[in-house]
Amino acid sequence: MALRISATNAEHPALLLELPWQLPLEEWPEHHLVPLPRGISRHVVRYARAGDEVVAVKELAERPAVREYELLLGLDRLGIPAVDPLAVVTGRTDAAGEPLEPVLITRHLGGSLPYRSMFETTMRPATMHRLMDALAVLLVRLHLAGFAWGDCSLSNTLFRRDAGAYAAYLVDAETGDLHPRLSDGQRDYDLDLARVNISGELLDLEAAGALHPSVDPIEFGREICARYQGLWEELTRTSVYPAGKYHYIDRRIRRLNDLGFDVAEMQIASSSNGDTVTFVPKVVDAGHHQRQLLRLTGLDTEENQARRLLNDLESWMATQDDYAPGPAASGTRSGRGEARGPAARPEVLAHRWVRDVFRPAVRAVPQDLRGSMDPAELYHELLEHRWFLSERAQHDIGLDAAVKDYVTNILPGARAPLPAPADAPQAPGASPVPEQR
Repeated sequence: MALRISATNAEHPALLLELPWQLPLEEWPEHHLVPLPRGISRHVVRYARAGDEVVAVKELAERPAVREYELLLGLDRLGIPAVDPLAVVTGRTDAAGEPLEPVLITRHLGGSLPYRSMFETTMRPATMHRLMDALAVLLVRLHLAGFAWGDCSLSNTLFRRDAGAYAAYLVDAETGDLHPRLSDGQRDYDLDLARVNISGELLDLEAAGALHPSVDPIEFGREICARYQGLWEELTRTSVYPAGKYHYIDRRIRRLNDLGFDVAEMQIASSSNGDTVTFVPKVVDAGHHQRQLLRLTGLDTEENQARRLLNDLESWMATQDDYAPGPAASGTRSGRGEARGPAARPEVLAHRWVRDVFRPAVRAVPQDLRGSMDPAELYHELLEHRWFLSERAQHDIGLDAAVKDYVTNILPGARAPLPAPADAPQAPGASPVPEQR
């Protein structure tokens, strides 16, 4: 059987052909490989370079490889945080003509780490709570989309920094199933597996001496269940409000938006006597702030990063002479009675903010000092450092001064590729990372 590459992009097959498919993955030469941290896997996994991209290559049988590839494509269409599928390679043979296992190829998730790499030095309990929050959000999003994971665990997840928190990505869909909707039993099964898997993984870390002595692996396994249930209840519960209190419905929608979820449609029904109104939201998608920031600025970020950047954007817009809050975009500035010309559209002001504020601040940080921080995370760090310096000085020092101080006094001492958010109050942006250095 001839070598066959089934890919999602026409450019990938030509780049992938350069890899040594005639060798078992364990025997690939070092010059093809990229030394990135890998999590635990039942299969052989390697990171390799294909053109300008870094890809993860996993050996497994053809049927599960094709199935996982198709599931990851489905999750991508649904906008679920998961690794991007690039190709499946079948028909591999060695120099003697003996068959080799097919491989699944996914794009490496830049700036991410498997959980074991994050525990290279003891991680504080509060940071572990953030990991549980991120994993609970991921599991809820999967279940809302109708995806039963079948093997939720820390090992099957990658984590990226997200403005002081973490974002979790599914990295192994081999055991999953996609349905129009999940039953309570399917969700409970996934949740129970998560509890058992996480407790087992933490017990393994405890045996290796890599777990904080105050952490109870069994209790942390239960914590994912509690965090999941609380979030699921908030997203799906039915609310009953007094008639006429329609602002309660708006408040509920705003609370869901604050959690990062959008409401696509809703069911509102009045009681027979007209005393109460029943409200059932249909939450269909996460990434509320991501989409808002992308629409305004073209910046594609994590959800918490987007929330932070939007706050800064709105504060900056309020200082502009051609800004008008609210739907009215002409006349005088609200509350001041100052005559001025027509107000600029939000998209115009947002473009100006990217050009005059965001990009200059990011570009002022030397590339070789940024490590794995993407521009949005770097800008978040700069805002945090500005806040800290302003608090110390008892006045706003400005972003330019904060950037200079950050580059001079903070970045030279930063060494970790993915620092953990600090747990205790400290200089925001300063030494963002204790436990992973």
